[in-house]
Amino acid sequence: MAASGVRQAHEIPLPQSPAQPKAHKSASSRKAKGKAKEQSAAAPKRRVPPPAAQPSSSPSWDWASLTDSLVSSVPPIFTKDGSHFFSLVGSSVRIYAATTGKVVSTLSIPRPAGYDDASDTVTCAVLNPHNAFQLITGSSAGSLAVWDFLEATLLQIIDISQPIHHICAHENFKDSVFVSVSRPGKKGGGEHGIVLQVSLKPAEVASQSTAQKSSQITPVGKMRQPVGLTFSPNGAWLVGISGHKAYVASSAALSSGFTKYVSPERLTCLAFHPTEEYFATGDEKGCIRLWYCLNDEQVHKPVGVEKKSQTAIMHWHAHAVSSVAFTPNGAYLLSGGEESVLVIWQLHTGKREFVPRVGSPIKTISVCTMTGGEEEYLLGLADATYTFIGAASLKISRSYSRLKLDPTAIHNAPSTSRNSQTPLSVHTLTSTLILPSSHPSSLQIYSPISSTLISELEVSPSNRVSRRDEKPLEPCRVEQAILSPSGDWLATIDAREGDEDLHGESYLKIWWWDRKAGFWILNTRVDRPHGLQKVTDVAFSPGSEGHPLFLATAGGDGNAKTWRLHVAKDAEDFWVARSSFNFQNEIPSHVSWSPDGSLLAVTLPHRTVLFDPSTNLVRHTLASPECGDFKASHFIGKAGRYLAVAGPVDLVLWDLVDQRVRWHHKSPGPIRALVSHPREDTFAVVSSVGERVKSRIALFSVNSVKAIKALTVPLNFRNVAWYPLVPSTFSLVAITHDWRLVVLGDNVSVAKDDGAVSRAMMTDSAPQRRTLFQDIFGKSAFGEQPSGSRSDLPASTARPWTGHDASQVFDKAAYQMPPLEDLFDSLMAGFLKPREIEVLPESLETEDVEMADDSEPALLASAGGSRQVDEAEMGAMVDLFKSHTLKAKATQPVPSRKNGVTNGAANGKTPHSHSTPVRQNQIAVKKDVLVPAVADTPSIPMVNGKKRKKSMG
Repeated sequence: MAASGVRQAHEIPLPQSPAQPKAHKSASSRKAKGKAKEQSAAAPKRRVPPPAAQPSSSPSWDWASLTDSLVSSVPPIFTKDGSHFFSLVGSSVRIYAATTGKVVSTLSIPRPAGYDDASDTVTCAVLNPHNAFQLITGSSAGSLAVWDFLEATLLQIIDISQPIHHICAHENFKDSVFVSVSRPGKKGGGEHGIVLQVSLKPAEVASQSTAQKSSQITPVGKMRQPVGLTFSPNGAWLVGISGHKAYVASSAALSSGFTKYVSPERLTCLAFHPTEEYFATGDEKGCIRLWYCLNDEQVHKPVGVEKKSQTAIMHWHAHAVSSVAFTPNGAYLLSGGEESVLVIWQLHTGKREFVPRVGSPIKTISVCTMTGGEEEYLLGLADATYTFIGAASLKISRSYSRLKLDPTAIHNAPSTSRNSQTPLSVHTLTSTLILPSSHPSSLQIYSPISSTLISELEVSPSNRVSRRDEKPLEPCRVEQAILSPSGDWLATIDAREGDEDLHGESYLKIWWWDRKAGFWILNTRVDRPHGLQKVTDVAFSPGSEGHPLFLATAGGDGNAKTWRLHVAKDAEDFWVARSSFNFQNEIPSHVSWSPDGSLLAVTLPHRTVLFDPSTNLVRHTLASPECGDFKASHFIGKAGRYLAVAGPVDLVLWDLVDQRVRWHHKSPGPIRALVSHPREDTFAVVSSVGERVKSRIALFSVNSVKAIKALTVPLNFRNVAWYPLVPSTFSLVAITHDWRLVVLGDNVSVAKDDGAVSRAMMTDSAPQRRTLFQDIFGKSAFGEQPSGSRSDLPASTARPWTGHDASQVFDKAAYQMPPLEDLFDSLMAGFLKPREIEVLPESLETEDVEMADDSEPALLASAGGSRQVDEAEMGAMVDLFKSHTLKAKATQPVPSRKNGVTNGAANGKTPHSHSTPVRQNQIAVKKDVLVPAVADTPSIPMVNGKKRKKSMG
């Protein structure tokens, strides 16, 4: 029964009703319905001619996600030593190293084959209060998972078959956690929440299965759509927030349920004071309230009745407060929200400090203190960036980001710009992708090979103001980013529509790639390249031999323009307008160049016009009345003989040599993009089919109207481009509607990070931060060895340098070499070899080695054995030292010095002006202390803080 319960949680989507027995009974019917849905989803593919429908199920066409862009609203959880923190991402938990920001491990619950992870996400997590190396997570499928995160081992799964939203635990409640789950309301009244106490002890103790049912589940109380749930530090109170109410329950009387306290505004976040019995909440109007409602009298009050409590209000935020957190000492309260400003409140004075411009709206705040380090604040930003802020300096110390998000996805509001486009380009010189960043006026440069964010390009400088009252400000938005084939030039279009307060803006900016410095430099800016109208498309010419490099633009003013690079003699080269032409006042929507740059295709609503870019003369006009409105035209193949013209659902392939239509294809859904292969006579057509979240990608050859292969994927694309960075016959890179970056192609294999899988963590894998004492005085020579010491390194890493390697140690520059203390031991081990101890045979030992006389004292003791020293021998040694050493008189005692001042001297001067010379090898004795003799030089006291001069003699 336990196993079946877990299978149910993994197989069904988000539960809609508590009627779980019906789900058990209708398992076979669900399978039948699933097959029927698959057949119905595949039905649109059969509308294509039969030969094109067969490849739709071809397994050779794959797709993989380069990175995800999910942002969790759960604050990261730190380990006890602060060296790592846990981040909830989709259906897994990532473990980050706090000092490096690298993912060291990923915890993912195993799923059955064909299971969709999108329907099951990890919603909450907490460290086991009785075992600091165990993490307990809750998911939307209703399962509690207990992890040993050091070994990356799943210890236990408890299925409660209800979506879990929040979890909390306290050491006073052993082997149990408190969770908030959702249940549909009666008569379609929306979802209701309930807090349950769930025992982690399995119902069937004798079972060897990891998945179990809980032995006991006890309801505590109800709340509508819970937002937060936490325990007081002493475990005396359980507090939750939901809507306009705060729910308080005494841990000593959980059966009595919650007492409700009313807030005038909707609550958004919750935090408990670490030492005192009060908690803080933030609301949607930007107010922070401190609730003083926890006392002994609350236990005796009637439960379930709404009450008002004494509160203190702190207000600075103009918009909703996303997160609040107390510092460990309880003296400060941290808050953040949409303003992208961290506010530090001093509780006993009410004063506040600010950390502005953190880069994006703040979603979560966590406080950590690393072992031996200073206190830090970790901000989880809305663009999937983690930013650390030092508590002492109140400055950003480091930030980690994999892929930032567009603000339209963050605020769940579509862009107000008409026909808004998503820029996407591949920079082959650096093997990077140019994508939209978290702010619409910026671009980010992302490396898919290393899964890291390389840099951010601010195309249009703008103030990062969140909102003006309730109306969002519309900044300049980067709509297009096109690279030249050589990768040396980047053209961007950033625009903003005007309103009653602001004028509309439109800019064409051309950037030059500095190969030495490795960043883009703005070369030319053109204001309003097409007047007050929108720029619809931009394209660089190939710039081949015999054809200079041109840039073509199309705009809403009905003109197509070309731009050229002006070579200046005494100044920097810049771009200027070359020509402007139109065709019957029709508005062009797309421009493209032939592979050799001899033709420019301008797509108009009802025709495609081919221009000669050198003379601006019309070479040919292509029209197809059955195709409808033309959207785009692309040259196919390396020679550019064919031109594919795409309409709303029609695709027409023209043979430019024969000047005729080669074939005509009707897509099963609206055509979203067309991508041509740069070397072969093939191209891909991306269209939407069925639901909005599904797309069909079909590969075509110029020789046949039948698709070579096709694939239906559960993704909707914002933009698609050719992706040459993977070894595949045909590969694409795309940005999905939910801002994921995916690669599609033949047998696509994407390199994953080392931490993308569940792996055991090394306790000393994360480098420890230097303390303030070490920053001032340096590391102690007697301190502990740093992580990854020589004794722990493998032989291949810790081996000493020898021979030719040792001679090359100092070839590099000094600033590129490691510290000398790291080099010395390994380097000297290569030059100095320990002497080998010769072991003589027993025959030689007995014949050649003379035995010492018993009457003579033993001068050397072998390491292999030991002998007993009797009292007589000890007494002889004492008499020897008394007669020969203690009675000797030194010619002149050498005064001992302390702290640079001679003992017995006044003001740093010796009582005798000159010291008596002492012969070499003579031993001076004073008060039974052996003192080595000094050279025939006057005695000079040493003063601290001064260096001795080198001898010139």
